Amino acid sequence: MGPSDGRPVTAHVRGPSLRDETETASVMMTAHEITRASASVPVGLLQELRGILSAAAVVDEPQRLVVYECDGFVVEKNMPDVVVFPESTEEVAAVVRACNRHNVPFLPRGAGTSLAGGCLPVGGGIMIALTRMKAIHEINLRDRYAVVDPGLVNVHLTQKLKGSGYHYAPDPSSQGACTLGGNFATNSGGPHTLKYGVTVNHVLGAEVVLANGDVVMLGGPTEDIPGYDLTGLFVGSEGTLGICTRLWVRLTRDPAAYRTMLAVFETVDDATVAISEIIGAGIVPAALEMMDQGIIEAVEAAFHFGFPLDAGAVLLMEVDGLELEVDAEATRMESICTACGAREVRRANSPEERLKLWKCRKQAFGAIGRLSPSYCTQDGVVPRTKLPQILQHIQDVSRRYDVRIVNVFHAGDGNIHPILLFDERDPDQVERVLAASDEILSRCIDLGGSVTGEHGIGVEKINFMSRLFSPDDLAVMGLIHDCYNPEGRLSPGKMLPVLAGCGNEHMPRRVPGRKAAL
Repeated sequence: MGPSDGRPVTAHVRGPSLRDETETASVMMTAHEITRASASVPVGLLQELRGILSAAAVVDEPQRLVVYECDGFVVEKNMPDVVVFPESTEEVAAVVRACNRHNVPFLPRGAGTSLAGGCLPVGGGIMIALTRMKAIHEINLRDRYAVVDPGLVNVHLTQKLKGSGYHYAPDPSSQGACTLGGNFATNSGGPHTLKYGVTVNHVLGAEVVLANGDVVMLGGPTEDIPGYDLTGLFVGSEGTLGICTRLWVRLTRDPAAYRTMLAVFETVDDATVAISEIIGAGIVPAALEMMDQGIIEAVEAAFHFGFPLDAGAVLLMEVDGLELEVDAEATRMESICTACGAREVRRANSPEERLKLWKCRKQAFGAIGRLSPSYCTQDGVVPRTKLPQILQHIQDVSRRYDVRIVNVFHAGDGNIHPILLFDERDPDQVERVLAASDEILSRCIDLGGSVTGEHGIGVEKINFMSRLFSPDDLAVMGLIHDCYNPEGRLSPGKMLPVLAGCGNEHMPRRVPGRKAAL
């Protein structure tokens, strides 16, 4: 039996909201509020929402809703009918139950930094913004875990742990804005996950509100809980199985020493060869990032670090560990880069220089605004040995579609991020960007890779799922989805193409004029 029958899937299921739901139904709305209410949201639901939450925590004015019409994937847009801002698990659960009573779809949202349309309210409905749930409830250094809310910004946990000797390892490039709940939903990576692993490797447990409003606990602070790994199932499920309202995350001891280097290459091909040679030599860097000339131009204009503007590519490399080990590994990597054609290899000589190098890399996407009014960031994965082939293909696609493409990616694990520059106000440019993106991701599959390494499927890449998986694979995924989300009201239209056209009124509807799904 699945959780849709109201029974627990793990240790416990929490009961009704702290507020009496019968009381919320009696809350009256003014005529002005009724006039502003979306026609697709029953007045009774708005009454309940304003009873569950404070009036200021329920937003339905169109001029305010437009902020939530898309996430970082700007090609597709659709406004939610209402946005709510709960401050506790109980409030989230009460909102979910109210939506179910009125047969209205709903979805969670964090900071909106998703780059695949994961926060797009496909069928409208209620958007549950978790940004007010941002507390750090516990930091336990002896047992090496922290308990946090989903709306906590990733870097705020890093800052809180500074000086403790421990850190939270997953560090997406957007960590200054993205939330831990969003990282949980998409199984985010980051530069240092080459050595330390992605989000799923650092989540011990989670409190989750299911699609029917039940609250369950998955996993916990101890290692290796027996039974099925439901925590692992929910990490990366993109909000289609439940809404995370609290996280238990693993803390990692700080390395004793770092060595951070910048290798400058004449061509992208030379840099990709060096990447393969470093990994082939048995070295596991903490991070191995590549930026091509277009990105170098943008970050140098923004941060004035002294990057050579005539370089074809640079590699940002870092090793960490014991003091004696890191010097030896850094020297080996320098030698490999020189043998592969690097004209220069610089070392960061102070913590300040190291932080500035990482600032350039992690804020590279923001610097792209200097190059183009709009951009679309792709997220393909190929085997490391295929990096030269995929980059050559990207260059060819750029020429054929007359779309400028710049590249920054997690080179060590083959996770590429070609950034397609365009103006979203020009329909022709939009169509060319979509077609070019389709070709790049298709080539990733042909080379034995995948269409996402950390951004997720969302709505952007939903049509690729049938290329990556067999009908039987997708059918099994559909069964899992239906076990936890049988009515399809939670995050409709995400991840699984098998859900489309199944008769549920909340299933995907494509944006008019969209000819290709990425």
